[in-house]
Amino acid sequence: MSDSLVIIPTYNEKENIEKIIRKVFSLTQPFHVLIIDDGSPDGTAEIVKSLQKEYEGHLFIEERAGKQGLGTAYIYGFNWALQHDYAYIFEMDADFSHNPDDLARLREACVNGADVAIGSRYVKGVNVVNWPMGRVLMSYFASMYVRIITRINIQDATAGFKCYRKIVLETIPLNKIKFVGYAFQIEMKFTAIKFGFKVVEVPIIFTDRTEGTSKMSTRIFREAFLGVIQMKVWSWFRSYKRESGVGNPKS
Repeated sequence: MSDSLVIIPTYNEKENIEKIIRKVFSLTQPFHVLIIDDGSPDGTAEIVKSLQKEYEGHLFIEERAGKQGLGTAYIYGFNWALQHDYAYIFEMDADFSHNPDDLARLREACVNGADVAIGSRYVKGVNVVNWPMGRVLMSYFASMYVRIITRINIQDATAGFKCYRKIVLETIPLNKIKFVGYAFQIEMKFTAIKFGFKVVEVPIIFTDRTEGTSKMSTRIFREAFLGVIQMKVWSWFRSYKRESGVGNPKS
């Protein structure tokens, strides 16, 4: 059994999905894996289902009709994880840009006091491999922009490799998370901090995918750019007070 669930959203990841699943299950620390597949026409879901007999009770898949956005996939996965009482819930890409070997380090950070652990590309310099310089600069300055607007002290505000303690996802009203694209990652960090949770950055090396097709686009960056301002304005009219019965964040 495992107290840790890795959520991996997929759309057309047939080149990577079996390799990433086998890599996670080869780790010393036991993890379960939940694939959220948005109707991949390339057969990604069928590959996952063919592996379920081999990893029975450890590998799960939820299929959705069509592309509904990264944020909604993770929210779906978070609710699934809470229903199944996992203590540590992870976000990870399917394309090996996030190294599965770092899962244990993110988990350890939460075991040792963090409420959210971020796999950070920028907390110790710039640790990105195989990205063109333009994309590195866009990502780096996007995080700087987020810090200026939101006043949260996170070096890699757009990072998508994370570990949450269960209490964080129980506390954040997931049905009120507004963004479904790239800005979703920023909104989740911002909201966790506003609720008083301890967010730490764990240095990682991010390696761009070598197989499959990137889902990134300028439209996604535009959503994030405008979304940060919207999110900050919305925060002025929201309460981040804990509901009765929800535990206090760590000091």
